[in-house]
Amino acid sequence: MCVGLPMRIESRSGHLAECSGPEGFARVDLALVPEAQVGDYVLVFLGAARRLIDALEARQIADALAALSAVMSGTSDAGALDRAFADLDREPQLPPHLAAALAAGRTEA
Repeated sequence: MCVGLPMRIESRSGHLAECSGPEGFARVDLALVPEAQVGDYVLVFLGAARRLIDALEARQIADALAALSAVMSGTSDAGALDRAFADLDREPQLPPHLAAALAAGRTEA
């Protein structure tokens, strides 16, 4: 599984940038987001920025990753996941084709 990390661009030279994030500093390829500037936040997968994100989304992603890490290490409290995923205050929605099948009375895929 590939997980995107939120990172802040600290400096850049051409299509490479020095970025800071929850895991520390990293050199990041900006070829897919050439409009990115120093101070911007990017979502980084495998050393390459895939898209620009705002500071709020960067914080939410970092909080969610920290909560998952705490759960996996056994150090989280009971409300850690609820707090980290507070933006998910809705019921999951079925994709349209499954919603149509359910409405038609199908109980298996």
